[in-house]
Amino acid sequence: MSDVLTPDQRHRNMAAIHSTSTKPELKLRNALWHHGFRYRVNDKRLPGKPDIVLPKHRTAIFVNGCFWHGHIGCKKFKLPDTNRLYWEEKIDRNRARDINNWHNLEVQGWNVINIWECELEKYFFQETLNRVEAEIIANGKEYRFRQEERRATNKAYREMRKGQREREAELKLEIKAIR
Repeated sequence: MSDVLTPDQRHRNMAAIHSTSTKPELKLRNALWHHGFRYRVNDKRLPGKPDIVLPKHRTAIFVNGCFWHGHIGCKKFKLPDTNRLYWEEKIDRNRARDINNWHNLEVQGWNVINIWECELEKYFFQETLNRVEAEIIANGKEYRFRQEERRATNKAYREMRKGQREREAELKLEIKAIR
């Protein structure tokens, strides 16, 4: 099937598509806010500028468009017949960038949740929201547990060093007394 729009119309149509604050993102953000989650939007300090960042739960959420990120098996993802090679390369680059960003976030200790645009449609929305909330809560518990472990390890280390310093001071006093 050929394109029903002229190249100029298609260009204006594609140029009007934004990368931030899309309708699916706004829908998820609104629901999370009403369920008591507080977040940052497109945090530039993190790899890939995740769409939603929940620092308290150490979770980054990406809301991906099915077409732009190549959601395989989805009715919303179909490669255009015109300029097919360009679109294959474009979508492959998007996928590779996504994987790289997720990996970099995980290396920095962040949990990554990937949501597809089609998962936020009316029929699947509540199920998706429940899954996302459960993951966020689990991530937050795990993050707080790891923080507590680090605090306990640091405390034990400080106590050990304090004991070492006290023993060193006693040894210095003994050596001084012997001389």
